[in-house]
Amino acid sequence: MELLPLVCLCLLSCSGDARVTVLVKEDGDAVLPCLISNKEDITGKLFDWRKVESQKENKEVFMYDAGSHYNNGRPGQDDQFKGRVSHFQDQLQNGNASIKITRTKMDDSGNYSCDFPRHQPSQPFIVELLVGAAPEPNIKTLDHKPDWALLQCEAHGYPPLRVEWKDSAGKTLPAEEPQISKQGRYSYVTVNITVTKTDDYSCVATQKNISHQVAAVIPVHIQGAAPEPGSNTGMVIALVVFITLFVAAVVGGGLYIKHLKKDNCKKGSTPVATDGKTDDEQRNKMMDNQ
Repeated sequence: MELLPLVCLCLLSCSGDARVTVLVKEDGDAVLPCLISNKEDITGKLFDWRKVESQKENKEVFMYDAGSHYNNGRPGQDDQFKGRVSHFQDQLQNGNASIKITRTKMDDSGNYSCDFPRHQPSQPFIVELLVGAAPEPNIKTLDHKPDWALLQCEAHGYPPLRVEWKDSAGKTLPAEEPQISKQGRYSYVTVNITVTKTDDYSCVATQKNISHQVAAVIPVHIQGAAPEPGSNTGMVIALVVFITLFVAAVVGGGLYIKHLKKDNCKKGSTPVATDGKTDDEQRNKMMDNQ
């Protein structure tokens, strides 16, 4: 399922406590918006982007000061963002202080502030970036018997995170109740399932808020599995052919035996001697000679 490069849920302005949430998949490009509502020319102004780690700690993301910035020699940028952040030079005259972060990583997720320190009153704009591509689920076999197998899938990502088991036809299978825990911003979901058929089973993790989906597949062979409908067609055909040949052989053998008996009966009632006379005539002739 493809993800749009950027989803903005609201728009920034200088007035009020403005916030925006940007959702992007991993390795994509994220545009963090920061726009002066009156479109004031900020080409000769100062604006500063920081990643808010805590109340006392921030990371320098991008600073622009009347043409001087981190991409043309200005020092101070955090190593995490070096070579990955740029601004929109041709939009500065329209009050656009937005930046673009390329090749986003899950570690880039967090709150960012866009501030005009010399603008009075100073009021940072807050942007939340969510890099939401969940890594491929981890699946394994917990137990395996001749007629069943117990499989486990572990996945994590930004909530809400849905984890499902599917067969090779894409049908969602009933599984055990998901076990869900949270660590920081991420949800960790574990789902077990018992299968009784030979198939390729997939665990699918879906992050609903960014429509991102990733899956992992595990092949399972069940020795005692019942054959699928249509899988024993060859056996049925062979059995029908065998029965047909057997019946034909029995009928043919019976007819052949009957034919032999009929011939023997004919020979016994009118036996023929070598000279063309019957056995009775031969006996009478021998008695006359005596």
